[in-house]
Amino acid sequence: MNYTDEILSLSIHHPAMQGELELVHQKVQKIPGTVQYVINRFKRPPALNIDDSGMMIYKYEEEDKSKNSLHLVFCITGNRYCMQKDTECNYCRSSQWQHCPEIVETVDVASFRFNPDHLAQFVKSVRTTSFSEDILNFTHTSSFTKTLPLCNKTRLVLEALLNHSYSESLENIFINAQTQMLLLYSMECMAGDNEYTFSCKFLANEADREKIELARKILLEHIGEPLTIKELSRKAAINECYLKKGFKEMYGTTIFDFFQSQRMEHAKYLLYEKGLSVTDVSSLLGYSSISHFSTAFKKHTGLKPCELLLH
Repeated sequence: MNYTDEILSLSIHHPAMQGELELVHQKVQKIPGTVQYVINRFKRPPALNIDDSGMMIYKYEEEDKSKNSLHLVFCITGNRYCMQKDTECNYCRSSQWQHCPEIVETVDVASFRFNPDHLAQFVKSVRTTSFSEDILNFTHTSSFTKTLPLCNKTRLVLEALLNHSYSESLENIFINAQTQMLLLYSMECMAGDNEYTFSCKFLANEADREKIELARKILLEHIGEPLTIKELSRKAAINECYLKKGFKEMYGTTIFDFFQSQRMEHAKYLLYEKGLSVTDVSSLLGYSSISHFSTAFKKHTGLKPCELLLH
């Protein structure tokens, strides 16, 4: 059974869902060396009553490390899907979905598979000093399946994934960024940290948090136009020092590391899914030379750009 078949089976036979459900929409991503995912949206039968749920599946194989993986699966209800597609429906485009005859309520199952090579970018130390680092570094030596509570932060990310209006390259950039947030919040849940607690006092101010969120959005919108911290802080209307400290605390990474990660994940998509040349991808992502791009790509993925297509 290949990866996609495995996930489809997991989605359809999710513990919360018994019996057949009508699949109304599906999004699949299976680029080697990146987050592989399947998002299935099912039409919700009127009599079906299930609770939202999340699950972390950690697979560890001592004899065959290539089989190691970290899997996040979420099942949520309460969303709506337009069978005519939101972008083509006049009612939904004008936010009058209550009048749309094509709207159906859905049961949504989103499954994300992180492999060790992808997770390695988040491990900053060779020594593992916490449970989270043991998981990310695959030094935790026993497989497990853990139910995850869906905190408000996780729900917001999942709803954004299901209801966004991006397409093509912008959709890929957006989903890659959101999957990292799901990973972050899931690791917090495993560590027992579900509260909005910040060591940076200014983050207690919702307006300042919104500015940090805006800065992240701006970075994603300028994936091919590297911005300086000064430019980013000006666009987000926040002090440079606050921006750097707040971003690191809210998203668990520096601005530079986040931006580089998103650029390289998007590069995989452009090379593997879109079939663009290394030259074109290097130019689209704002690199001054192919060699600089190739060096950054290999540092992030362990592969040269041309080697990705051999996997």
